[in-house]
Amino acid sequence: MAVAGPVMGREEVDRALARLGAEHEAVESSLLALQDHSGRRLLEGAELTGVTKERWAATDAAISALWTHFEAYTDALHAARELRARRRWPTQTELTRLTELLRGDGVTVTGAAVPDHARSLTGPARLTEQLSLEKLLARMNAWYDQAMETVAAADSVWSALPARIDLLAAETQRVRSLAQSVGVRPGTHPSGDDLEHLVRELAELRARTVSDPLAFWQPVPAPGRPDVSRYEQAGRQLEEIRREVEAVLHVRDDAEHRLVRLRDVLSRADRTLTEARGARVEVLSKILASDVPAVSGPAAALHEQLAAAEEFARTAQWHRLSPLLDGLEQTADEELLRARDSLSAVTAPLAVRAELRGRLDAYRAKVARLGMAEDPVLIERYDQARRLLWSAPCDLAAADRAVQRYQQAVTEIGSTPRTPTDRRGPA
Repeated sequence: MAVAGPVMGREEVDRALARLGAEHEAVESSLLALQDHSGRRLLEGAELTGVTKERWAATDAAISALWTHFEAYTDALHAARELRARRRWPTQTELTRLTELLRGDGVTVTGAAVPDHARSLTGPARLTEQLSLEKLLARMNAWYDQAMETVAAADSVWSALPARIDLLAAETQRVRSLAQSVGVRPGTHPSGDDLEHLVRELAELRARTVSDPLAFWQPVPAPGRPDVSRYEQAGRQLEEIRREVEAVLHVRDDAEHRLVRLRDVLSRADRTLTEARGARVEVLSKILASDVPAVSGPAAALHEQLAAAEEFARTAQWHRLSPLLDGLEQTADEELLRARDSLSAVTAPLAVRAELRGRLDAYRAKVARLGMAEDPVLIERYDQARRLLWSAPCDLAAADRAVQRYQQAVTEIGSTPRTPTDRRGPA
């Protein structure tokens, strides 16, 4: 085996082993994160079809190859450490062998079939290969990127679409029941036929998102987002049907419909205000803030007016009910908006804290991928930001400054030029 460059000295070997040890930990951390990724677990256990089935077969092979190459990497590092540990002052023969392991094609990959999609980078599949650590890491990076792209895309679609489709399907069933209650049925009204078609469309759409999520992943023009066009089209169709059904309801029983809606709006407003009051107590206990707005109680006057409207409907006083409903509907809508605004204003500090926590965790993950997890400046600034964000009450202003200081340190250290030997694990 040819030695790549001059034979390394003892101190150079020791520095290389220390760097490779840290690199090994970063690679292992990335692979374990990939192994534990929710998208990978779901793909592994799902009955897949179409695009997802094809891509997962290739990705699964790439993940297996990743672990095979990582084991070879681990064995090479272990062998180098054992050889170096034999004596304090290694012989020239030992230094030559260490140079072969650390710089030359000293890593043996046995029994690893190279996936078809990777052969353009690595050549034909071979039962046994001799690779340098540099080439091995480059190959692992390519497979890791492919695997993360696949599992993250599938996880994103599964997280976004099926639950939204379920909500839309439940709303479709509600509208269908409402339509049937006023005689809008299949074969007797166009909206009834449209509803039945929409029920079947949503069932088919959900089944496909579960079995072939990558068919809904759009790399362009909006990379990183599921394709929700069919879902949105179904939502628009349901909205059109709902308007038609509600028109029938207005014709048949306009007053009752409006009273039901009023009760619902006021009930939601009351629940929202109750939630806002509870949230305010939580915010005051968890966030160091003096500007959390107060939350008012339910609008008693509106409930009294609703009771009067129901009495008018019961006694068929339509001439008095109509003007009352006109004003009451607008006031109730405004009350619900006020309650929602109150809830949003009260919970805003919790949302800010959650965003800061998410940003801190994202940068910490980036630090691990770049192999900078042991940097003392980053450790100190991360610990300071984490203490502030997970303390109660949390000082948001101080926490924000601490997170920004951590981000700045990551950017500055990450942009510092590195030597060719300063490599990290799979990104």
